[in-house]
Amino acid sequence: MRKQLDPRIQTLIRTNVATHHRSFFVLVGDRARDQVINLHLLLSQARHTARPNVLWCYKKDLGFTTHRKKREAKIKRDIKRGIREKGDSQDPFELFVGTTDIRYCYYKDTPKILGRTFGMLILQDFEAMTPNMLARTIETVEGGGIVVLMLRTMSSLRQLYSVGMDVHSKYRSTMDPSEPVARFNERFLLSLGANPDTLFLDDELNVLPLSRGKDIKAGEDLPSTSNPDTVALTKLKEEVGEEGVGVTELVKSCKTLDQAKSLLTILDILSSSSLSSTVSLTAARGRGKSALLGLAMAASIAHGYSNIFVTSPSPENLKTLFEFLFKGLDVLGYEEVSDWSLQRGTGEWKDVVVRVNVFRNSRQTIQYIDPADSHVLGQAELVVIDEAAAIPLPLVRKLIGPYLVFLSSTINGYEGTGRSLSLKLIQQLRESASKGQAIKAGQDDEEALTVASTSKKGLDSSAPPSNSATTLRTLKEITLNEPIRYSRGDNIESWLNQLLCLDASLASTSSKRPPTSPHPSKCDLFLVNRDALFSYHPASELFLQKMMALYVSSHYKNSPNDLQLMSDAPSHRLFVLLGPPSEGGGLPEPLAVLQVSLEGNIARQSVLSSLSRGERSSGDLIPWTLSQQFQDFDFASLNGVRVVRLAVNPQYAQSGYGSRAIECLRSYFAGELADEDAIAEREAKALSSGEESFSAIAARSSKTAGGDSLQSETIALRDAARMPALLQRLSDRRPEQIDWLGVSFGLTPPLFRFWKKNGYTPLYIRQTANDLTGEYTTVMLRGLTPSASGSGDLAWLGEFAKDFRRRFNSLLSFRFRDFAASSALSILEAATSGVRATATAEADENDILTAQEIHHLLTPFDLKRLEAFGNNMLDYSVVLDLFPPLASLYFAGRIRSSDEDGDASGAAGVPSQPEAELPILKLSALQAALLLSIGLQRKDPSDVAGAEFGLPVQQGVALLAKGVRRILLCLRRVERREVGQGVILEQEAARRAAPASNKLGRKIGMSIEEELEEAGRQESIRRKAAEQQARPLTAIEAEDEDDEEDEDMDLTAASASLLPASAPPAAAGLDASDLSAFDVSSLPAGGWEEAEARVRALQRAREEGRSEEEIKRLSTVVSVRKAGEESGGHRERTGSGANGAGKKRKDARGGGDGRSKKGRK
Repeated sequence: MRKQLDPRIQTLIRTNVATHHRSFFVLVGDRARDQVINLHLLLSQARHTARPNVLWCYKKDLGFTTHRKKREAKIKRDIKRGIREKGDSQDPFELFVGTTDIRYCYYKDTPKILGRTFGMLILQDFEAMTPNMLARTIETVEGGGIVVLMLRTMSSLRQLYSVGMDVHSKYRSTMDPSEPVARFNERFLLSLGANPDTLFLDDELNVLPLSRGKDIKAGEDLPSTSNPDTVALTKLKEEVGEEGVGVTELVKSCKTLDQAKSLLTILDILSSSSLSSTVSLTAARGRGKSALLGLAMAASIAHGYSNIFVTSPSPENLKTLFEFLFKGLDVLGYEEVSDWSLQRGTGEWKDVVVRVNVFRNSRQTIQYIDPADSHVLGQAELVVIDEAAAIPLPLVRKLIGPYLVFLSSTINGYEGTGRSLSLKLIQQLRESASKGQAIKAGQDDEEALTVASTSKKGLDSSAPPSNSATTLRTLKEITLNEPIRYSRGDNIESWLNQLLCLDASLASTSSKRPPTSPHPSKCDLFLVNRDALFSYHPASELFLQKMMALYVSSHYKNSPNDLQLMSDAPSHRLFVLLGPPSEGGGLPEPLAVLQVSLEGNIARQSVLSSLSRGERSSGDLIPWTLSQQFQDFDFASLNGVRVVRLAVNPQYAQSGYGSRAIECLRSYFAGELADEDAIAEREAKALSSGEESFSAIAARSSKTAGGDSLQSETIALRDAARMPALLQRLSDRRPEQIDWLGVSFGLTPPLFRFWKKNGYTPLYIRQTANDLTGEYTTVMLRGLTPSASGSGDLAWLGEFAKDFRRRFNSLLSFRFRDFAASSALSILEAATSGVRATATAEADENDILTAQEIHHLLTPFDLKRLEAFGNNMLDYSVVLDLFPPLASLYFAGRIRSSDEDGDASGAAGVPSQPEAELPILKLSALQAALLLSIGLQRKDPSDVAGAEFGLPVQQGVALLAKGVRRILLCLRRVERREVGQGVILEQEAARRAAPASNKLGRKIGMSIEEELEEAGRQESIRRKAAEQQARPLTAIEAEDEDDEEDEDMDLTAASASLLPASAPPAAAGLDASDLSAFDVSSLPAGGWEEAEARVRALQRAREEGRSEEEIKRLSTVVSVRKAGEESGGHRERTGSGANGAGKKRKDARGGGDGRSKKGRK
């Protein structure tokens, strides 16, 4: 049955075709597909041109076949079954499918259509749609075209509030068992209903009352399409035509005045023949960037450029660029086949142009390359980078070299690094051009940590010298503002920018700033209620734009999908840092925005099951990552909070607001801010005001039923009186129980310093750089312990940090070898701080370095070599193999110093306190950095000193030698301590085994030096006794032997008298000994002081490394016999300074030396 069409539909299409704007139709009903052909027919009639091509996007099942032979076979089967007449072999929809140029595209393949233009867009499978997909597809529709969104049959459009989106499966979390809520769908529906160029229709093309476009009238006059820019463009083209035929003829192919002026600017640069220039072309989508680059490439061919390379994320994105290249060549008089030929790709890109050969005057080539193939640009004269915002930033840097570069980028769209390209690379080019400095294409001074390329080809030695050479470049910035696909003032563009916050900026959202910023201590952190934030209320919408403006200005990994994550994910929370309330009131300006995610609380069995199969669930990034890295299946059961984003107003950067926000967050989850009275008051107020959450509204809308409620319902904003407050104080909320705070970010020195300063410990660094940004993903944690608990509750954090430190030390010579030494040292310091903060006395005892470990790593010959190098007696090449084990010991915190100030003389001694109580040895920052670079990263000392630290090689080696000397003194001290302890244990065992009569005259508790002297003396005595027993003694020698025994007893008494008074006595030994022989009360004056002075002189001689001959000349034995004890008076003896055992006597034996005995009986 024929039905009259609502005239408002046709009026909307004709009006927008005349104004070159786009129209949006929402078809509700299961038969919406049959009305697509009617809308396409109306569009074709209004355009009076060729039938518009169609882009049809869907999830998996299209609902019909697009294969012509399969459609014919289906028609034959239907005729045989009697469900179709033979004359009705072609129904309208099948005729539409068979005769219309339709590009069918999966939602997952929508990135491939970047740069394409269509007259009509059809979107089905609403539950599979994402904000990113919306931005990609809608921007491909040209002015005058229409967008059709097909929805299934529903009794109320509010049922969209409860629709389960496919992306919601990634938002579920074990920390918050509640289901995701479609807040984004409510905002999408309300914003679309407020758009004047949108009509909601049922599957019979009846206009629904929700549409704001229903008020359009059929008899209205069409607006005039002329504007001053069009007149100026026409005049410019006429002036160019008067100059004659040349490259300026290309200006006639431009569609806007912006495009024409930009082309003239590029022509001037091409004619200057300067190969050290960069042209930055930035604009929003649909402004004609690719077309302008195509015309510019045609002009470069006319100017004689021979080697031209073009790159983009995918060769399919260059369809528009090559299309206008061919148009430009045609304008310049180049003919295909006779003057140029093209070459298409193979395999997946068999229909894509990848090479153009021009051979009119000379051989010229235009070649497509992959963004990672910067090593083939050695002979390039011109490099064109299209859609650079979708290419990883490190790869874009490598593509810039000593040749002319054309760079186009979408700066306020949805591509991943568009904002990064605008804020980082172009800013670097601008500063370099203004200061006259050079740009190193492969290195960013502020991001020295991420110098490793994400492409192996980028590290190849055959890369062009541009990546490392220093060149002076000039920068020319071009911006296109006027759209080409559609005219200015397009309502669909304004709606999409507002919905996805694509054009959010501080300039457009900020009010007048106060002259001074508040002190961070006066600022408070507030929780943002997401039910109110995404309600599409005017105040909430303005605050949302302010928050997104901070995201865009300070964080470059933004995409429209992040907006849906903020609104729908149940485990996410939003916080803002606000200053004190102003006197005038109004909406506050957020100083910082904080987005966090609740993670953890995963059952141990679930972790074991998933990791055993090599799988991991979506979400819970930190628990799954650390459980896999450390194979600790209990960590995932802890509750944690991950900081997803922290954005600070750039005008207030480095003011302490970020640290203040992090500290307030810690205090909140630690329970330090909760006020039970305030919480009870807020809950009572919410109950009395009838406050209703969005979850309750969505649950109620899903139960809505009725026959014709769709035809009569009007959807409006929720009642503000029943909405929760937009901002809530943290004291009014009861926090979740949390065990840790964590963060995951791309590793850069400024970011790492910020999180290290706030007490976070690194536990994981990914070994491969991120493909998008070239940064290494880093995970840092901070434990939260209740005040009643001790630090032992965080022992797991210290163990993780210790294991990370060990693994990082090993990987510094592999994956992280290109890290700057200062950055690697900062990472190790942060890990060591985490180990010390949670260390226990038992852990300290287990980390004590022993002499056995030293001898396992370093042989006696190695120690001698190190000693010689420390004394500047050897070149560093002789001990180069010893730096790795030495650096491993030092950076593992195994080496301890006996002095706090690190003085070498103190470190050489043997301190009285236990080894575990000594402080860890700490070298200077420069010494530690040199040791890390050479010992752990295995770099050459001559390269490290000059390239990284700007020092002469000799000065760097001298600093390193000084540090090695301090380390070696500590190692020697460990050896002496263990040798001394071993001697004491042996003597103690001997005393226990010897009879009581042999214990007379011995004093226990001797120092290490005295024990060594005693051991040497005893060895000398035993050696002489063995020699005497080997031959018969004469009468005189027998008498001499008796004298020697008497003298030995005197020497034993003298040595024992030198022991410190604090030596611990052995009760049994003292009781069995006659101590009268040790009475020193009647010694001659100065005798004791003289003995102590000789002992100190001996110790200093050994520390100073004197020769054995000089040491032997020092005497440590003095006469201690009492006056009158012997008739012969005091007898002098001289003992060796080395062991106190050798004695010199005047011997009367027949030695021929003329010496006589003294004091012989």
